Amino acid sequence: MYQLYYFPGNANLVPHMVLEEIGAPHELRLVDRSKGGLTSPDYLKLNPHARLPTLVDGDLVLYETAAICLHLVDRHPEAGLAPGLGTAARAHLYKWIVYLTNTVQAEMLLYFYPERWAEGAGAAEVRRHAEAHLSEMFDRIETSLAENGPHLLGSMFSAADLYLLMLGRWSRGFNRPAKTRPHLARLLERIASRPAVQRAFAAEGIAAPYY
Repeated sequence: MYQLYYFPGNANLVPHMVLEEIGAPHELRLVDRSKGGLTSPDYLKLNPHARLPTLVDGDLVLYETAAICLHLVDRHPEAGLAPGLGTAARAHLYKWIVYLTNTVQAEMLLYFYPERWAEGAGAAEVRRHAEAHLSEMFDRIETSLAENGPHLLGSMFSAADLYLLMLGRWSRGFNRPAKTRPHLARLLERIASRPAVQRAFAAEGIAAPYY
């Protein structure tokens, strides 16, 4: 049985949704980051970077959200969350997941934790610029959906769409959240209404509005 170390609404939400979609038995293990759980000795043995999520799969201990998602879709090809290996569509899945984690999610860190890079008024400027950059990123995703949608991989629903839902959810406090763009809004609504996604929300105590 998989073990997923999590804190409600954190980056663990994507692999959690993937686990629900594939129907694999799993156990959630709360890491209470509000009480120092990320730096507890037991957790640091699993993930020395003191970040979430961490997945335990037998003897394998894996961290980094994108890596966990790709591992799970490889382990469960029958779930249909990824195109076949070696195909052009699979390459596009890699492209989108890497873009979402390495570009969009990385910019989200600047928005939510600007004090890591600046102090006082400088932190406010970091946040303002990060939100502007993220708005441009969501605009580009909107354009891609308009031209190639309704999903990131065209007609195929994939793990990349689940990743996008999490990041769209994180944008709900923006002046222009992801849902203000029509194609993105329709995709987020479809994904959020999926039974597996609803189960993940419920297990993490996430209530509407979801994004």
